[in-house]
Amino acid sequence: MKEMQLKYGCNPNQKPSRIFMQEGELPIEVLNGKPGYINLLDAFNSWQLVKELKEATGLPAAASFKHVSPAGAGLGTEMSDVLKKICFVDDLELSPLACAYAKARGADRMSSYGDFIALSDVCDVPTATMIKREVSDGVIAPGYTDEALEILKSKRKGTYNIIRIDPDYVPREIERKDVFGVTFEQGRNNFKIDASLLDNIVTENKTIPDDAKRDLILALIGLKYTQSNSVCYAKDGQLIGVGAGQQSRVHCTRLAGNKADNWYLRQHEKVLSLPFKADIRRPDRDNTIDVYISDDYMDVLAEGEWQKYFTTCPEPLTREEKRAWLDTLKGVSLGSDAFFPFGDNIERAHRSGVEYIAQPGGSIRDDNVIDTCNKYGIAMAFTGMRLFHH
Repeated sequence: MKEMQLKYGCNPNQKPSRIFMQEGELPIEVLNGKPGYINLLDAFNSWQLVKELKEATGLPAAASFKHVSPAGAGLGTEMSDVLKKICFVDDLELSPLACAYAKARGADRMSSYGDFIALSDVCDVPTATMIKREVSDGVIAPGYTDEALEILKSKRKGTYNIIRIDPDYVPREIERKDVFGVTFEQGRNNFKIDASLLDNIVTENKTIPDDAKRDLILALIGLKYTQSNSVCYAKDGQLIGVGAGQQSRVHCTRLAGNKADNWYLRQHEKVLSLPFKADIRRPDRDNTIDVYISDDYMDVLAEGEWQKYFTTCPEPLTREEKRAWLDTLKGVSLGSDAFFPFGDNIERAHRSGVEYIAQPGGSIRDDNVIDTCNKYGIAMAFTGMRLFHH
């Protein structure tokens, strides 16, 4: 198939709409549903991310995309019992690929609501079973087992978008897009991200262990497909905080850091033991946890809203308790798609347990940034390569 007609573009008034190949056939086959313009943008961007992660790490990879940036991404490494619980998969059989998607979905469950999923490997039954019970718009993968395909086809009353992509497809070296009637052209960003990028360690601390190198690679590949400015926090094979599309880098670092903090606060014993009613919907539970962690919970408590979701009124998680818990977060890796212009980014990253950083370097204030890292014993590598994505 050389082209596919779409219902409309980004918005309903943007017609006509289609995707097409100037040469050759489309590299995808729609097995179910009718994916739209934004669905396909998410599908193609997320597929590139997981394909590169698999090539770089040798591990199954998954991504949860919303509006052309990842809400989360994960690698198929073993999950702790606590991580399974906060990702709400402790009742499921987990394959390595299912672990990867559990991590991708579990990084920022509010942002992942209605996501488009990318899987690096053939979708198996455990992964399909997990996807079926989440609110999602579609999935792209190199293939599906027969049973997994039938499980996914039953989702959303049979309308769930399921796309199979040719894993051997190689796009043209030159890419183009039109903006305001003007055609832009550039070479594809084929820059390879691997552990060799982490050799130029510019801080006093020169030690980056192998698991942190893996997480830095995860963060950097994530940045390559995140709308800029972007910063990614990663830990244990999971992107735990993604800040995308901010005009100020410190705002990006704060946004991603706040998401990483929420990910860790969800592991606090008070959150793990929240007395939810048995019939609460999954999205309502996720939203309620987010409110409970926030500073707004006392206002909600005063209004009696807790009765909608809990069997008994939970004790608040105080600011002091939250700060004490966050101070135990360690071993976080951070990647930035461009240089840090000020040490304030490092100060904010440190508050979220960052101990390893990869960034291009090249700021006139590199010395200040390095000094701030040295203040906290952070190991930082200069990659020498910017990873803007627009």
